[in-house]
Amino acid sequence: MLLFRGAEAHSRSLAKAFSWRILGSIDTFLLSWLFTRSAKAAGAIAFTEVLTKMVLYYFHERAWSSVRWGLRAGEAPPAIAAREEAAL
Repeated sequence: MLLFRGAEAHSRSLAKAFSWRILGSIDTFLLSWLFTRSAKAAGAIAFTEVLTKMVLYYFHERAWSSVRWGLRAGEAPPAIAAREEAAL
């Protein structure tokens, strides 16, 4: 499947997803707590968004790893380079 043949390893995409979600979840918890004044509600909101946004981020990263736009010449991710070679 094209989406999963990006320039970086799946483990790297997962590590980036986890580190980003930790930072994002702290932000979500603090904002939720500020608006609701309830740590319990803020925790429930933050926990739910962790699950959904990690999955979305992973697929977003994998999709972008297959896009050539914005890369310098000669720096195509392996998935794109392989497709171009196969087309020749």
